[in-house]
Amino acid sequence: MIPRLKTIYAKEIVPQLSKSLGIQNLMKVPKIEKIVLNMGLGLEGNDNKIMKIIESDLSNISGQKPIITLSKKSISNFKTRIKMPLGLKVTLRKNNMYYFLDRLINMALPRIKDFRGLNPKSFDENANYSFGIKEHVIFPEVNFDKVDKVRGLDITIVTNTNNKNEAKALLDSFNFPFFKKGAR
Repeated sequence: MIPRLKTIYAKEIVPQLSKSLGIQNLMKVPKIEKIVLNMGLGLEGNDNKIMKIIESDLSNISGQKPIITLSKKSISNFKTRIKMPLGLKVTLRKNNMYYFLDRLINMALPRIKDFRGLNPKSFDENANYSFGIKEHVIFPEVNFDKVDKVRGLDITIVTNTNNKNEAKALLDSFNFPFFKKGAR
């Protein structure tokens, strides 16, 4: 089954963006390449029981199994050793990416308490949008009764353009909830 946002992108967003941005070649219209979810654990990464719980939560949120990120070198101030688990990461592409984006925009972000919108200035120099969520329990897939501790989640949306205005126009066309200038 084709994701809803993917068909909306192909039928409505591409013609609209090509017209508004003045792009004649439809292959040059900006698009989302992948979405990366990252959950850092710190010293809790040493406990296998906690790691399994967080791994199941992140796999429920994303729809695929996360990989464990390991430390590359020892740093005594941070109490880390080589190949010590530090967090979990998931890279979503193709249909999984559109399913997650749909759930994020329409179900998860509106569930945040006192949510006023996301910062429209959080684009990096490569026009990728990154933001953090303080509570991973905003996703309906997470069983709130089995959560021992509320953890944060970093989300990065990678685009194929290097122009921040084009990337913002792309996310605006997906109805991404940016806050307006005077609203914050």
